[in-house]
Amino acid sequence: MGDSPDSSGQGISHSDFGLRLADAMREYGPLCVQINPHRDILSDWGYRQDAEGAELFSMRMLQATNGRVAAVKLQTALFERYGSQGFEALERVLYVARQMGVITIIDCLQGGQNSDVGAMEDAYLRPDAPMRADAITIVPYYGMHALNGLIGAALDNGRGIFISSFTSNPEERIMQTAICQTGRHEGKTVAYGITSDAQSFNDGPGTSMGSVGLAVNGALGQWARVTGADIAHFSGPILACGSCPDDGPEDLGAVLGEARGNVLVTAAQPIASKGPDIAALSQAAESMALGIRQILLHGVRESEVRS
Repeated sequence: MGDSPDSSGQGISHSDFGLRLADAMREYGPLCVQINPHRDILSDWGYRQDAEGAELFSMRMLQATNGRVAAVKLQTALFERYGSQGFEALERVLYVARQMGVITIIDCLQGGQNSDVGAMEDAYLRPDAPMRADAITIVPYYGMHALNGLIGAALDNGRGIFISSFTSNPEERIMQTAICQTGRHEGKTVAYGITSDAQSFNDGPGTSMGSVGLAVNGALGQWARVTGADIAHFSGPILACGSCPDDGPEDLGAVLGEARGNVLVTAAQPIASKGPDIAALSQAAESMALGIRQILLHGVRESEVRS
């Protein structure tokens, strides 16, 4: 998998994360495995519901998916629930992932004022960050201007950012589809503005994949239709959270355009349910990565892959 930028900070470009992720997606397929140590899965695997159990689960998932998927995503809240021991476990998991060369995305979904986001940089993005990852997720509803410094810091350190643009929560969708009353996106939806602002950090379509992406929970076609977001001209990675895209292949082609190869689909339960046997986990990850590649890039319907 792609090597993370070294601690010297030399030779880092703003497209570093996007290039490494694109290389991994081409090699292993557009799958990001979510390493989510939920309490029920810990019990199913025979682990205790504590920080040690979360760490053992995560290490086993890393071992099973290493060299088989493009990236892994870890949800900080599932470690945070165990306090300082949980954070220590997360630090060790991320350290091992870096040694393996696994691309890691920390799903922290944070945001804040300019004075707050510097702490996120220190925690996740700097070369000496205790929980250094390749990318993090953030929420934009404090305003994109408040996040400019954090996004700039990520790019300067060869890291990536995924901005939450469209979620499955009905209450949030009311806000995401609301029409901007003032500003440069007046008359457009909030989600359209988020997409446009994220794209401003990337090079134009037809270039290499950028390092500032979007996180979307739901059908990509629905996202485009409901929000008017210009997905086809978005050149950053698109983290499709929760399941395979449920649009038909023809719809995906029309909606995504040149961005079709930038979609990274997340999956958790279908793979973790095969554990704790490492061979079964690995086989499940490889099979799902191949199926998603066929759906996104080769126009195969999801029903055909499952059959």
